[in-house]
Amino acid sequence: MTTVLLIRHGQNDFVGKHKLAGWLPGVHLNDVGRAQAKAVAASLKGVKLQAVYASPLERTTETAAPIAEAQGLEVQLLPGLGELKLGKWEGRSLRSLRRLKMWERVQNAPSLARFPDGESFAEAQARIVAELDTLINRHASKKAVIAVVSHSDMIKLAVAHYVGLPLDLFQRLVVEPASISVLAFHGSHTRLVKLNDASAAHQAEAR
Repeated sequence: MTTVLLIRHGQNDFVGKHKLAGWLPGVHLNDVGRAQAKAVAASLKGVKLQAVYASPLERTTETAAPIAEAQGLEVQLLPGLGELKLGKWEGRSLRSLRRLKMWERVQNAPSLARFPDGESFAEAQARIVAELDTLINRHASKKAVIAVVSHSDMIKLAVAHYVGLPLDLFQRLVVEPASISVLAFHGSHTRLVKLNDASAAHQAEAR
């Protein structure tokens, strides 16, 4: 059985300002996000990880770093785990985007949505699922546990695929900053063990 820990990156200023960062460079964890990343790493001290993988964006690599360091591992960067390619929506506020006609499609019929000069939700889902399938096959031993640090929508898209949730319903899932969701793979069977466990992140915020 292969267990995959899907970890969302910690807080950054784009999250606080309700803006979409997408693939914009230079979006780093803020003080809260760094504390959350350390808290997540500490919460996994009793788990032996075989590997730590991450999206190549700064906020994900900075979240993955303390996890990997605590385990004596290196962070392995995979573009397939990167954020949705939002095209012209990158850097824009949610407030301004909600005025667009496309917003309703993104929320209620994402299977039909493609971001201008970006990718569709279906393409993003296929991208992360292909990457995860490769990792699951790579770590196919009986007790393998790996950490995968990615982004909210990408994690929701992956979970939706593996539990058989239609793409148009994936927005009903919630994945908070620095949360951990757990999928267990055994042959052709997949179980969602945990979704959006943000307890470590919340404890870090309260300190």
